[in-house]
Amino acid sequence: MRRRLISMALMLSDAVVVLIVPFLALYIRFEGSVDSRYFTMLMQYMPFILIIRLGVFYTFGLYNRLWRYAGINELLSIFGAVSISSVILIMYMYVDGATLPKSIYFLSWFFNTAFIGSSRLVVRIMHYLRQQHDGKCSKVLIIGAGDAGAMIAREIKHRYFDTKKIVGFIDDDQNKQHQKLLGVKVLGNREDIRRIASECSINEIIIAIPSAGGAVIREVVRECKETKCQVKILPGIYEIIDGNVSVQQLRNVDVEDLLGRDPVQLDLEEIAGYLRGKRVLVTGAGGSIGSEICRQISKVSPSALYLLGKGENSIYEINGELREKYAAEFDIWPIIADVRDKERIESIFSEVRPQVVFHAAAHKHVPLMEAQPVEAVRNNIFGTKNVAEAADRYSVERFVMISTDKAVNPTSVMGASKRIAELVVQNLSKSSKTKFVAVRFGNVLGSRGSVIPLFKKQIAKGGPITITHPEMIRYFMTIPEASQLVLQAGSMAQGGEVFVLDMGKPVKIVDMACDLIELSGLVPYKDIKIQFTGLRPGEKLFEELLTAEEGTASTKHNKIFRANLKQVNENRLSSGLSMLNGVETAEEIIKIMSGLIPTYKSARLQENTARKNQAVHIEGERYNERNRQYRQAVNDI
Repeated sequence: MRRRLISMALMLSDAVVVLIVPFLALYIRFEGSVDSRYFTMLMQYMPFILIIRLGVFYTFGLYNRLWRYAGINELLSIFGAVSISSVILIMYMYVDGATLPKSIYFLSWFFNTAFIGSSRLVVRIMHYLRQQHDGKCSKVLIIGAGDAGAMIAREIKHRYFDTKKIVGFIDDDQNKQHQKLLGVKVLGNREDIRRIASECSINEIIIAIPSAGGAVIREVVRECKETKCQVKILPGIYEIIDGNVSVQQLRNVDVEDLLGRDPVQLDLEEIAGYLRGKRVLVTGAGGSIGSEICRQISKVSPSALYLLGKGENSIYEINGELREKYAAEFDIWPIIADVRDKERIESIFSEVRPQVVFHAAAHKHVPLMEAQPVEAVRNNIFGTKNVAEAADRYSVERFVMISTDKAVNPTSVMGASKRIAELVVQNLSKSSKTKFVAVRFGNVLGSRGSVIPLFKKQIAKGGPITITHPEMIRYFMTIPEASQLVLQAGSMAQGGEVFVLDMGKPVKIVDMACDLIELSGLVPYKDIKIQFTGLRPGEKLFEELLTAEEGTASTKHNKIFRANLKQVNENRLSSGLSMLNGVETAEEIIKIMSGLIPTYKSARLQENTARKNQAVHIEGERYNERNRQYRQAVNDI
């Protein structure tokens, strides 16, 4: 009912404007001395003018819009409606023989546009003033008076003016202090956040410094938390590579932001050069890394993208997501298959003939693979072998295998299996036209099995957070960062390289847990306890990206290095693979792996040895005790 009343009021207002404007135009044209015959002529045409104007206005939807949110589109609608109705009136009156001065038509067009546009602007201003008076607007402080901050401010002013009011900016640049950006003043630097939030009754703080490192974000967040305001953050550069910044991208601050590093600079042309227009196949396409690689590939327009995975639900989801965005640009094909099935992989390669392959399918959970080494061998080693050999047979141009830092000096079955998979790929590169490469990196924040989702669940339950060891240290990357660097490394492939990604500084897991607890508004060790459970089988206190004897060579990308690896012993590799094929016992598998990888120190075998040594020690103590008792008995006699 209210909407109908507003529409009727606008229509009545427009009718008044339409009736008055022609006479106003006459008055201005003749500077107040208007011949009466022009008034008589206009009076004859007024019913037709009114019907045509309002009819065209209605057709253009000027009475069914939310004018309190009016913007450029609505202004264009008014311009179009007045212009079309003016053309119709001019043609009719010209054919009918009207002799009005031509300037009357232009003045009528101008005043109709101005008055009708002003009436809509009044609706928007009244709504804005009412919101301000009612105190319903959230007072916003934006941290970062740069490009990202300006874009956020511009969008708030344009789209969210009725719910958000920008009070000011915060920026550490001294040259920006007390200057104005989009009419809003820079009020101070990060040290002034708490004072300004208190003095200006800020409700919401938006952190708009997407290129800032983790240390800066951590300090800013610490200051913001003291204000008790709602804190939102614009995602990092890794997540905004398309160059768009919007309020919809704002989200709550998470631990990933506190671990942020310098933005990755990508050579997008080089990446597009080997992917654009190509048939690309991604194994493990439903996984965290695999699905993100698919998203990044989609941005450079391949001719076809094949999503291969054995989990139908995850493949269904990424297929649906990509089809929604890119179905009109290139072919997207979901393929349900297991890399361990050699015949099936052969059939797929024979049918689709991929030109580029990203092999992300693998078992990655250290404790699970430690308990079930047979599965690690089948999937990580022979699955890789099946896909790589098919790539060789069907002349794939590039084959990029996703590896891990756990392949270096491995202590776990999972790490050892990935190192052997690297050897398989390296060995094939020696005789193949396909450019085979492997890319190593560490833990990925937000991936399946990452500690972050686990910690969040534990916090939601009220704790405790469980960590294996207080000195546990890991390297971390974000999923987009890792995926983009994998694509960049693929562009550098010459064949046989193992690329190592710059993982930045390692992070203490216990520090990460404390940050996450604090971001949840709680106090570590007080509101949420932290328990240390002991290292699990195959785990290290810290991971390595290279063995001591390897070393690296720089590449043209400052975050990608080439490992200086020794030549693969083909005979030893072939013999080892033959022995692994069909072996079912964990001890035998570990023994064969140790022969293939001299640096492999199986935690499982060490544990068994320690257990045996302990048993020997206990038995020795028992023997000594019996011997002591015997001698004591002899002495007593």
